[in-house]
Amino acid sequence: MDYVYGPGRNHLFVPGPVNIPEPVLRAMNRNNEDYRSPAVPAMTKTLIEDVKKIFKTTTGTPFLIPTTGTGAWESALTNTLSPGDRTISFLIGQFSLLWIDQQKRLNFDVDVIESDWGQGANVEVMASKLAADTNHTIKAICIVHNETATGVTNNLSTVRKILDHYNHPALLLVDGVSSICALDFRMDEWGVDVALTGSQKALSLPTGLGIVCASPKALEASKTAKSLRVFFDWKDYLKFYNLGTYWPYTPSIQLLYGLRAALDLLFEEGLDNVIARHGRLAKATRLAVEAWGLKNCAQKEEWFSDTVTAVVVPPYIDSSLVVKRAWQRYNLSLGLGLNKVAGKVFRIGHLGNLNELQLLGCLAGVEMILKDVGYPVVLGSGVAAASAYLQNSIPLIKSRI
Repeated sequence: MDYVYGPGRNHLFVPGPVNIPEPVLRAMNRNNEDYRSPAVPAMTKTLIEDVKKIFKTTTGTPFLIPTTGTGAWESALTNTLSPGDRTISFLIGQFSLLWIDQQKRLNFDVDVIESDWGQGANVEVMASKLAADTNHTIKAICIVHNETATGVTNNLSTVRKILDHYNHPALLLVDGVSSICALDFRMDEWGVDVALTGSQKALSLPTGLGIVCASPKALEASKTAKSLRVFFDWKDYLKFYNLGTYWPYTPSIQLLYGLRAALDLLFEEGLDNVIARHGRLAKATRLAVEAWGLKNCAQKEEWFSDTVTAVVVPPYIDSSLVVKRAWQRYNLSLGLGLNKVAGKVFRIGHLGNLNELQLLGCLAGVEMILKDVGYPVVLGSGVAAASAYLQNSIPLIKSRI
């Protein structure tokens, strides 16, 4: 039973953690096992190979770490860099801010490129810094692919093109926590050296797995990186990979079975179809927001996120009241505005194992909530706009044709 009971299902529309599909819940409903038995290493081997597919890499090495996205950040940084190394990092929202804070606390020399919240990474400034860095003092570019605080997606292909234009050897480290398995992500094609995600986002699992994928260049860098690391040390993982036992410490058996089921669902739908579905859900949400007469926090269409929409409310409304009312009256969970946009935006998460009718229920709830808090929304306006678009764009379900 829910800790605070409400009838029916909770409508979970925060941008992570997300809804967990029934097949994944059933797969995780199992007893513990001996992870040193032949069965768990055999399954782990298939997981490592299949995880490469969600990063779109054939050359990367994945690490399935029992941690959160924050731990995955630390793993990416400490395995590839040494204290005092210079990094470029883009500050565009709360989660990029937190990664920058971590970099500073790990004693890296962080060169911060800041943009207004609602804008993407300023790659022109990065280009000028790379052009001036003839001695190659910049060791890594750290970028959040999809900033969930503001609903902004950055163009990683452009970042790679700039690095290549200046023939700069800096590593490209990417937070793909709220993008991988939902947005187009091409690790090999875009020359990403370390990519990472968390299990509670588009993979639609419980929190608890930080999945990191390292390129051959990143693995080479890890051999000379001097940052202190123990729990997150890739070397320990690689040792056990070579032994064929895979685990330097006890994994969560239940999460591994959940990951197996989650990957199977993604591959059954088809990763390109999953990405297209997220595009539909996002477009429908943005059409609803427009019909309500409200604005997207992301200031240009090129930055619009397909996993989360941050909705700007009028100055006379506190957006935290929208979130509170949603939970108290409608059993609907929406995302709060964070830090600089606290009280100014609420966030609709549309990622993970989610379909169009679920989204329409959320949008109907948001309309009633906006009415509750004093915004003159026309009930049905956003739902109608979203429905009209979806009715013309939803494909037949692949497995039912």
